[in-house]
Amino acid sequence: MLNKLDDFPIHQTPEPIAVPITSDRNVYDRTWFNGYTADGAYYFGIGIAIYPHRKILDCAFSVVERGGRQHCFYGSRRAPIERTEMQVGPFRLEVLEPMLRTRVVLDDNATGLACDLTFSARTAAIQEARQTLWSGDRRAMDSTRFDQFGRWHGVISHPDGEIKVDDRSCYGTKDRSWGVRNVGERDVGGAPMPPPSVFFLWAPLVWDDHISHAIFFDGTRGEALVREGIIAPLYRSEVEIPGVVDGLDRRMATARHRVTYVPNTRLARSAEIDLVDVDGHTSTIALDPILKFQMKGLGYGHPQWGQGMWKGELEIGGESFDPSTLDPLARENVHAQQVVRARQGDRTGIGVLEQLCFGPYRPSGFSEFLDGAKG
Repeated sequence: MLNKLDDFPIHQTPEPIAVPITSDRNVYDRTWFNGYTADGAYYFGIGIAIYPHRKILDCAFSVVERGGRQHCFYGSRRAPIERTEMQVGPFRLEVLEPMLRTRVVLDDNATGLACDLTFSARTAAIQEARQTLWSGDRRAMDSTRFDQFGRWHGVISHPDGEIKVDDRSCYGTKDRSWGVRNVGERDVGGAPMPPPSVFFLWAPLVWDDHISHAIFFDGTRGEALVREGIIAPLYRSEVEIPGVVDGLDRRMATARHRVTYVPNTRLARSAEIDLVDVDGHTSTIALDPILKFQMKGLGYGHPQWGQGMWKGELEIGGESFDPSTLDPLARENVHAQQVVRARQGDRTGIGVLEQLCFGPYRPSGFSEFLDGAKG
């Protein structure tokens, strides 16, 4: 089970790098990105992940323009032993400079979707708190994640046209996470279990000279499972970033959220986030959505191309759909990111608000698995 990385002094256990410390079949290691403009003209998302015990490496690329269709590419293959081999058919991810620059290429293929994009960081790496969630006496999720904020340059072509991506106007977030989380086909056998409930918000925002970030996991009564708020410096380019971490991120004592929903959906019409610092000072950020992206375009909850699902030795697929015609309460459509304009006093920013809410959630008046907000 040796691979090239075993030649570096990076081992955390007596096993080779390719051998995870846990035997949980849902162990994973994922790289994820988004990209968007401040005017909401377009949004794209990218993901690639390996599931060592499932022996799968899969990826996705998806883009939507305002008023247009969302186009999606999906790819899956048997996972290679070499962890540096991040290629699935026409899709590949190249780490040009670790923690600074990454290139994503999707060559021409039958889906009509292609890209050549380079992400350049504008922040040091920001580690979120470890996220451990339980389902009874079993860890349903146990993950570490770090984020970087940056910008994109390159080109995207899709069945309805082409987008020239300019690093002067295209913002983005890089999300690296690894650990254990529910992926792939649902477990079968044993006593029947109720469907899982989850409430999740994730809000990375870019301001003129800094970034803010907030992460929430709630229980069904609104009790805090994860509460985190972070403020960190924003650099003009990757060459100014002093190191992998800069030690200048400010961790809040806590954070709070308030969401107003589009009637008969679980999609935010607007939201407010409070960042409460260690001295008790509260800064309130108002969020106004301007463009919606369906996360199923990256495999999240997709009934056929769900993450970690075995599709064969090598398989690619694609689809296009009009987001405005989807049933907002269908299970695969509830998970979404929206580009949002942010306001904090007289300051303005831009970013995204990610939402996922399955099951009852008392603060929002949800009492069923997928009922919508009352008008």
